[in-house]
Amino acid sequence: MRLIDEDGTQVGVKATNEALSYAQSKDLDLVEVAAQADPPVARIMDYGKYRYEQEQKAKLARKHQSQIQVKEIKLRPKIGIHDYETKKGHVVRFLNQRAKVKVTIMFRGRETTHPERGRDLLMRLADDVRELGQIESPPLLDGRNMVMVLAPTKNAGVTRDDAKDEDAQRGEEAVQADRNGQAAPAPGDEHAPAREEVAQA
Repeated sequence: MRLIDEDGTQVGVKATNEALSYAQSKDLDLVEVAAQADPPVARIMDYGKYRYEQEQKAKLARKHQSQIQVKEIKLRPKIGIHDYETKKGHVVRFLNQRAKVKVTIMFRGRETTHPERGRDLLMRLADDVRELGQIESPPLLDGRNMVMVLAPTKNAGVTRDDAKDEDAQRGEEAVQADRNGQAAPAPGDEHAPAREEVAQA
């Protein structure tokens, strides 16, 4: 068999017994990696470590796949304002969950003769949620349906509470600066300190 060392270098063609002895001398395993080759190829490695690394890679791949979710919302070209707002709310919620959203316009009967209405509706929706979602796949006609895919932006998933906490923190910093005498008076308040001194007197 053709033997490959642990660092990837070619050791050469060895008999099976010689290859086993070579692996044992390094306290490593002899693993056949290409049985169909002529001669077969074997590699010196720590098989337990190799298996562990492969399992970790597979686990990471599964985790990555599970994080990418695609939700679907279906609309009609003549959707009412109330229903549109409801559907838009679902899209916003999905985007904030860091999921992609597949938006489908379903045409019926003669509605298929006016695909531009479906396209306009999809673009209107994309514009309404532009802070949270960006167009990954533009509106495309697929039979009696028109499909668009939105992907979350970096702003998706950021709650208003986070923004409020940031504003509150800035406010506290401004108050602290004012207490230290570092805050400049607001425009038109140049005489405020004088009035304060009079009041104290």
